[in-house]
Amino acid sequence: MQVMVAISLALNVLVLVPVASSLLLGLGWIEAAYGPKTPARGILLSIYLAILGISVALLFVPRPELVLPLLLAQILYKVTTPVTVGSLRNPVVVSNLGIAAVHAATVWSILPAVI
Repeated sequence: MQVMVAISLALNVLVLVPVASSLLLGLGWIEAAYGPKTPARGILLSIYLAILGISVALLFVPRPELVLPLLLAQILYKVTTPVTVGSLRNPVVVSNLGIAAVHAATVWSILPAVI
């Protein structure tokens, strides 16, 4: 497996396991970062669980043509969060931008294998 692919997929798992668990358990820091419990927060949890499951599966079958669309979708939603949230001060927005940078480096590294 290419190193950058492993890094991006492992980063997804390392971030999403505690975040999804905290969302499921309703831990205190979640409300400060994600707001009160709403249907929208439940939908976000579903999206996080989907990304988590796909990332785990791709760790075992790391095919660049399958990794690419996942990372591209994540980059797109993560770089738009400052606009949709309306702030660069939210910790989720800040972490999204950092993760998007890692994923962008991975996409750049695997693009020749996919094109």
